[in-house]
Amino acid sequence: MNRTSFLLVSLFLVAACGPRELEPDAPYACDRCEDWNQPIDAFRVHGNTWYVGTNGLSSILIETDAGLILIDGALPQSSEQIAVNIRELGFDPLDIEAILVSHAHFDHAGGVAAFQRLTRANVYTSEAGAETLSSGRLSEGDPQYIVDSDAGTFPAIENVTAVGDGEFVSVGSTNVRAVYTPGHTMGGVTWTWESCAMSTCYNVVYADSLTAVSAQGFSFGASGAADRMIESAGTIANLDCDILLSPHPFFFGMHDKLERRDEGNPFVNNLGCTFYAETALDWLEQRLKAEGR
Repeated sequence: MNRTSFLLVSLFLVAACGPRELEPDAPYACDRCEDWNQPIDAFRVHGNTWYVGTNGLSSILIETDAGLILIDGALPQSSEQIAVNIRELGFDPLDIEAILVSHAHFDHAGGVAAFQRLTRANVYTSEAGAETLSSGRLSEGDPQYIVDSDAGTFPAIENVTAVGDGEFVSVGSTNVRAVYTPGHTMGGVTWTWESCAMSTCYNVVYADSLTAVSAQGFSFGASGAADRMIESAGTIANLDCDILLSPHPFFFGMHDKLERRDEGNPFVNNLGCTFYAETALDWLEQRLKAEGR
């Protein structure tokens, strides 16, 4: 091989093996998607924990001594904004070592496939949620499942690993515990970890959704989903919880708290999980009354 041919081959290999770039999937269309996907600046919650999601859908970044952990990916069309937020904080999305998912719905798992392809990271969720993430299709036990319909589908995700209830996903010295909290879906997971800033450490809880939302004709009472949700609400209320986060910012009062950041850290509230669980049970009670129970 002469020098010119060698240089051409070398340039081709550099181009082929160059830096990977995020490739977003096709956007999902829904009545609230445009509002949910409005951008918002990323911010530090506490210590190594950052909010990198959109205005209406949460995505959390945890900085560790061996790479990054991303929790939830919002909508398929949210992945670009999440990546922008990560970079604006000074991090590189390619440093994501693990992706955690709260539950397998299009508005929280939709952007995960793009990040998995970019980073080749393992994706972690519950045993019940793993199959749904891998297929991108809701299971028949999901309250939002519709027979013979593509409603709620999202890009299928590779390298999905099931984590048992109470088990940990560890990156470096950071350990994030999976707590099963089914009800909103069969495979809902709440994630909890310790976040420290200097000598001040707090228990952070990313509590999965506990809303009784379903497709037409589904009964939370008759299906047993209500019983699962009641148990999960009790589980969340009893967690060591100094900072509450959740898949939808509305549920932990993010926007109100951001307006009060000059008062200290308004995200610190050791009653947040208790209030979250009580509110979910109030909503469930209203739903069961509507079902005639």
